[in-house]
Amino acid sequence: MRTSGRLGPFHARGRQRLHSCSRETEPPTGDNVMNRRQAALAAAALAFSLATPGLAVAQGTYPDKPIRIVVPYPPGASTDAVARIVAQKLSANVGQSVVVDNRAGASGNIGSEHVARSAPDGYTFVMGTDATHAANTHLTATPPFDPIRDFTPLALVAMNPIALVVHPSVPAKNLDELVAWAKANPGKGSYGSSGTGSPHHLAGELLKARTGAPFTHVPYRGGGPALNDLLGGQIPMLFASAITVIPHIQGGKVKAIAVTGGKRAEGLPNVPTMSESIPGIEMPSWLAFFGPAKMPEPVAKKLSDELVKVLRDPEVKAKLATAGMEVVAGGSSELAELQKREFEQRGKLIREANIKVE
Repeated sequence: MRTSGRLGPFHARGRQRLHSCSRETEPPTGDNVMNRRQAALAAAALAFSLATPGLAVAQGTYPDKPIRIVVPYPPGASTDAVARIVAQKLSANVGQSVVVDNRAGASGNIGSEHVARSAPDGYTFVMGTDATHAANTHLTATPPFDPIRDFTPLALVAMNPIALVVHPSVPAKNLDELVAWAKANPGKGSYGSSGTGSPHHLAGELLKARTGAPFTHVPYRGGGPALNDLLGGQIPMLFASAITVIPHIQGGKVKAIAVTGGKRAEGLPNVPTMSESIPGIEMPSWLAFFGPAKMPEPVAKKLSDELVKVLRDPEVKAKLATAGMEVVAGGSSELAELQKREFEQRGKLIREANIKVE
């Protein structure tokens, strides 16, 4: 049977479907393949950056917004003064505002814990000390943070020399004579400090442990009240930040016996270290910057480098020296080594002396 050369409606629609299918399944051109691949890669990169915000920050321009330095002590403290000096120069160097946020309380633990729980994006870090990042965690049964695990070391700022001074009535001119006097006069060798667990307190406990002298700790709520009682003769001895007692040493109101660091203090070049009389006995006090744990490496390095650059600036060093600090300007690795060593040493001393903060 002959068929007509004209297709029926069904056949026409079928041919249209064939043409349509052939257009959809024809091989894509090279340009199409490239465009699709680029689009897929871009989508994957976006999804990954959204899932890992720290990495996105690290790959961007850091810093691109204000930076916050948390000081875990009240305004007017030495840590506050140092942070403000650094903040001013850091702001000028990076082109962003740098603000100081005082969050005092619990011997520095409140502000430090706040930073430990902050986003690790480089925009919040803390001015830490040997108390907050080496000693405090050993003083309570339930510490609020781990000073090593919960932080990223950024820069070692400076040493804050501690001096041992006595009232003029104490008949001792050096550390050996002071130890002998305390042993010969049980009950008279009491020493003041800025508080239980403070580096000043621990310096006294270390001296007591190494010499066997019956020194008795008298804690105060801050170094100011303790110094006033020393000047008034209510206590015979005091461990205090050197900067606070230098004027009284120069005025003859107190006698300087020793400093606790590994070398003589720049402001007290004629005062020996404790280790010059008793080898190996040191209790340095230091200030350093720490960020939260898990900071992206590029951000941590950038911030660390900028902080060290600030600390090595001659103008900044001069200002910090005026504030009684001995600038170190150490990088993150130097700080990490110091912190680990101090953490272990102070923990051992606190356990052996059974020091607790209620």
